[in-house]
Amino acid sequence: QVQLVESGGGSVQAGGSMKLSCTTSSKTTTISSMCMAWFRQAPVKEREAVALTSTSGERSFVTDSVKGRFTASKVNAENTLYLQMNALKPEDAAIYYCAGKRGHCYIPRDYDYDTWGQGTQVTVSL
Repeated sequence: QVQLVESGGGSVQAGGSMKLSCTTSSKTTTISSMCMAWFRQAPVKEREAVALTSTSGERSFVTDSVKGRFTASKVNAENTLYLQMNALKPEDAAIYYCAGKRGHCYIPRDYDYDTWGQGTQVTVSL
């Protein structure tokens, strides 16, 4: 079963930056073959979509709460999805997951994605 592997989480002070990465554990199923997304889930909150990208990676969208601060990029040649997070706020603290699906892209519903990573913790302190 194909899985995604995230890295780059950790602790940062408010206002700081962090970059998350996501790649596949399979050599036959690659990032380029899937619509990719970043989700996050904070304690006692529902999982929400943070960024959505296409198979080509030419376009990406981020949710309003992170617009201007977060950028998602999908580098198919590297088989990697990134999430650059700047000006981090305490409310950005969560477990961040990358997810993939085939078919239509830019879908913000987590249950539409069938390939997931294990998640990486992002902690933002004041």
